[in-house]
Amino acid sequence: MTFAEKLKFIRKQAGMSQEQLAEKLGVSRQAVTKWETDAGIPDIENMMAISALFDISIDELLSNEKGSKKPTDYLFESVTEYDIDEPKRYDMKFGGAKQFILSGYEGEKIRVCLASNTLSTLQNDFKVKIDDIRKRIDVDVNRRNGVLEATAKEAVSIFVQIPSPYIGKIECAVNAEIVEIRSLECDSIELDVKTPSVVLRDVSGTVEIDCNLDLNVVCNSLKGEVAINQVSATSKIHIPEDTVFTAVTKGIGTSITYEKDGQQTERFDSPDAENIIELNGIKSELVICTDSERN
Repeated sequence: MTFAEKLKFIRKQAGMSQEQLAEKLGVSRQAVTKWETDAGIPDIENMMAISALFDISIDELLSNEKGSKKPTDYLFESVTEYDIDEPKRYDMKFGGAKQFILSGYEGEKIRVCLASNTLSTLQNDFKVKIDDIRKRIDVDVNRRNGVLEATAKEAVSIFVQIPSPYIGKIECAVNAEIVEIRSLECDSIELDVKTPSVVLRDVSGTVEIDCNLDLNVVCNSLKGEVAINQVSATSKIHIPEDTVFTAVTKGIGTSITYEKDGQQTERFDSPDAENIIELNGIKSELVICTDSERN
C-alpha cells in the first residue's frame, strides 16, 4: 500500500472528509487531494502531524508494505552485533543519517544496522565500532573513503536495537531528519540531536532532548519525564488528550503555552502529577498540544 493509499484509508477509517483533515493540519483541501492521488507527499512537519493525528509511525506511513519498514526492506545493509550479558550504560555517537530508530527488544545482543537503497558501497564506507568498557558500551559510526555527512543524511538509515533486560542509562548523539525511540524502559535517555522531529513511542523513564533547532516532538504516551533543552528555539510537543502531567520551565526567558485541537487554550497541566514536561534553556518557547483525534 502506497502512502497515498494509506492516507486515504486511515482518513476514511477515522470518518474524516478531506476538508476536515485539511483543517486539522492547517493546509488546503487541494493539498490533501494531492497527497491522496500520489501527486506529492507532505513536508516533514505535516508528516509528523499526520503521524500524531492517526497514531501511526512515520516509517509505517512511508513503507510500501503493511507494518513498519525494516532493515531487510533495503537493498544494501551492514549489521554489527555484540553480546550483552548484564545491564550497561550506552554511550552512542552516530553522526548523520536520513532516519534513526532506537528500540528495545527481548534479546541478548546490541544490534546496529545501517541500511540504504542507493549506497551500494555502504559496508566499505561506514565502520561501526562497539567497545565494551566495564559497565559501559561505546558505539561509534565512522565514515570512510571521503563520504560526507550530507551523503549519510540523504542515503543512510540507522536502526539500533538494545536488549531490554540490560538497559541502563542511554546517551545518544545523532544528526537525522527523523529520530524515533520505541519500546524503551530505562532510567534515562539523553538525546543530543540535530533534527526537526522526534517521535517517542512506548517510552518510559526520563527522556532529555538537547536540540537548538525548532523541534516537533510526538509522544503516543507520557510515562515519566520529557525535558527539552534549547537556546533561541520554538518547539511543540504532542501528547494524548487524557495525559496527566506537570509542566515546568527553567532557565532564562523560557515559556510554555498550550493548545487543544489546534487552538490556544489556558493551562491544563496538573501541579502534583508524576509525569513531567520540562523546558530548560535560554529564550525558548514550548507549545504543549493535545488533539482529541489522536487518542
